[in-house]
Amino acid sequence: MIEQALAPVSRPPSSPDRWRRWWLAALVLTAVVASGFLAGRGLSSSASTVPSTPVTSAMPSVTPSIVPSSEPPVLESAAAQPLSLTGAVPSHGSGKFTYAMTAGPVLGAAGPLRRFHVAVEQGSNEDVTAFADAVVATLGDQRSWIGGGQVRLQMVAGPAKADFTVYLATRETAGRMCQRGGTNIKINGVPYTSCRTTGKAIINLDRWRLSAKPYVNAKVPLATYRQYVVNHEVGHELGHRHEGCPKAGGPASVMVQQTLTTRGCVPYAWPRRGSGYLTGPAR
Repeated sequence: MIEQALAPVSRPPSSPDRWRRWWLAALVLTAVVASGFLAGRGLSSSASTVPSTPVTSAMPSVTPSIVPSSEPPVLESAAAQPLSLTGAVPSHGSGKFTYAMTAGPVLGAAGPLRRFHVAVEQGSNEDVTAFADAVVATLGDQRSWIGGGQVRLQMVAGPAKADFTVYLATRETAGRMCQRGGTNIKINGVPYTSCRTTGKAIINLDRWRLSAKPYVNAKVPLATYRQYVVNHEVGHELGHRHEGCPKAGGPASVMVQQTLTTRGCVPYAWPRRGSGYLTGPAR
């Protein structure tokens, strides 16, 4: 109807018709302009009674949803692992020990079975379960003493009978324990190294937290030094004595006193390398 009223005609209309059509055209134009103005401001005549429909945006949400990743976790490279731990290391504890109370699996496939306890000195600020896990993981590795089928090892709970104990002790307590067993571990008057006495592999807390110069200087992670010191002291308990460097520039045997010097070798934490034991000349 509006299109017909606005369409051109072949002859001029009468005056009343022309006025009426002008008035209708003006009214329609006003309505169109008003409608456009309201739409431009995002308003509608029914906005107060009918909720608007949410608009789906093509842009991502400001707060992304958390989706579990199917990719494996990224492991730290050796360069990212600490060479030593920061913070003060307790120099002495209570002299009393907390024992791991969980029995572990038998480690190794052949050979006589040697059972051991794991104990941490009270006041050392170390967790006995974490220390026990590290000891079992080291001794259960095929590069450790069990790999050759000559011995089996098993951690047993505190009350159970054991052949030896792996202790983690503060330096003052370790010094006294080692001295009672006939070994002086002091350097410049301070208990420095770890030791083994009959039935006791005693790990010095200073070394457990701070590592040793040959490893730090070679930028070998603390975790690797810990594997070395457990293998070395338990190796003494299994009857192995100190050794020299097998070949200059090559890996040191685990019975080299690597806490002090690698004697021309490079640090190496394990008794075995490849398919056999790595040994050096007797000392």
